Amino acid sequence: MTNSELYSDQSPEQPVKKAVPSKSAKEQTVLDQLTAAIKKKVERSTVHLEVPERPGVKLIISPNISQQQLRSWRRNAGEDSKNGLDSLKFACAVVGHTTTGIIFGDEEVFDESGNPLTFASDLIMEMTETTRPHPDCVRAFFGVDPHTEGAALAILEAAGYSDTVDTVDPTKESSAN
Repeated sequence: MTNSELYSDQSPEQPVKKAVPSKSAKEQTVLDQLTAAIKKKVERSTVHLEVPERPGVKLIISPNISQQQLRSWRRNAGEDSKNGLDSLKFACAVVGHTTTGIIFGDEEVFDESGNPLTFASDLIMEMTETTRPHPDCVRAFFGVDPHTEGAALAILEAAGYSDTVDTVDPTKESSAN
């Protein structure tokens, strides 16, 4: 090309605009995949917790516990009071608020209306001869205070409060030689 061709006011052809190809579902970029992963709701699946001293009885637990819920349960258990935190009252709150159902044998138990039984169910409070879901009903249901506290610890562990987050140093090579 000559200089006159480069700087000519007349262009023989108009530049052709290329259409941006549409991405199919199979052609997602890494950024698209990351966006989808971040937008996905993070939720732990339910766990079953065996009740010691009550053969065949299991609680269905939702271990999705926010920091705000924990703070509220601690405060209600007297964390900021003169006497300090009542660990049993806190344990009962954890167990009572996270229980979404009860299994006996291999079947989940429902009331006459088809609702799953929880510690707030009138039937469970009637069975335990209590009037408050927690701490009274939870304590009576377990029968032994250390089991109640152990259940709460298991629930908090299932929620991830004992998880450790590992770091990876990308500058170090694997020693698998």
